[in-house]
Amino acid sequence: MPGCLLDTLVGQPSERRPVWFMRQAGRYLPEYRELRAEKGGFLELVYDSEAAAEVTIQPIDRFGFDGAILFSDILIVPYALGQDLWFEAGEGPRLAPPLVDGAWEGLEQAFQRFDAVYRTVALVKERLGPQTTLLGFAGSPWTVATYMVAGQGSKDHHAARKLAYRDPAAFASLIDAIEAATIEYLIGQIDAGAEAVQLFDSWAGSLSPAQFEQWVIAPNARITAALHEKRPGTPVIGFPKGAGAKLPAYARETGVDGLGIDETQDPGWIHAQLPADLPVQGNLDPLLLLAGGDALSASVSHILSAFAERPHIFNLGHGIDKQTPIAHVEQVLKLVRG
Repeated sequence: MPGCLLDTLVGQPSERRPVWFMRQAGRYLPEYRELRAEKGGFLELVYDSEAAAEVTIQPIDRFGFDGAILFSDILIVPYALGQDLWFEAGEGPRLAPPLVDGAWEGLEQAFQRFDAVYRTVALVKERLGPQTTLLGFAGSPWTVATYMVAGQGSKDHHAARKLAYRDPAAFASLIDAIEAATIEYLIGQIDAGAEAVQLFDSWAGSLSPAQFEQWVIAPNARITAALHEKRPGTPVIGFPKGAGAKLPAYARETGVDGLGIDETQDPGWIHAQLPADLPVQGNLDPLLLLAGGDALSASVSHILSAFAERPHIFNLGHGIDKQTPIAHVEQVLKLVRG
């Protein structure tokens, strides 16, 4: 029997408004911090399938969220494409060699690096009750490419944007490689037990309209079509953070089954612009969740009201902040669940 989150994604009536939070398994939870300290580095935790499954389930045990999002990282795909991956304490991920010259073809693929993630999905699926939807995920090609080209995160994604302008054929080749690996990766997650998947395009907002069409909409449309063909019935949620006025085109042209909305979007405008039967997800500002108080309650009420007439999954506009008080999460859940 599917949970209310999966019901919402497939257009079935739901007994209540489903809720989960992006990055809900993470550093704001004391149980996560304890396990992370025991296991060491972030990547070591991801590749310990038993531990990663425990982390995935921790917020379900504590809060009863309607969705359990796989604990992993979007950079597993470039790692499987052959780049070295590690995390610098206090600085974030590093990938080597950086692909500033576009020469990804010299990398040696290692798709066996997906296997531990599949084991995590299978372990979580065994332990979840039927009322909780298991969500797999991957980064979208543009966002993943920004890290692969620069070798790390960046504020303006200068290196990837420059390569895309200077040598669009080389950049398209890289996007194609990420796209193919992502399809294989998500199919593997679905086969291991994921009931829906989300495509994170965290840096979609850094592109011009023409580049957005080429490097965000087109690859996500191909991935979505491939998943619909190869694993029909598995919903795909697209999350193009920062898409702004390009969001309706993304929804229309990618064919995603659900659309994640970031905190910069007005819910009333979103509801007016999108097809009435398209499920949406979002869009509470994570900083409001951090701040708490009356402003948090008012925003939750506004979102619930604005999306009352369409399928809606309550979520954040992006990932939860590591300093977020647990009491504020509980405050939101009480408001959403009445």
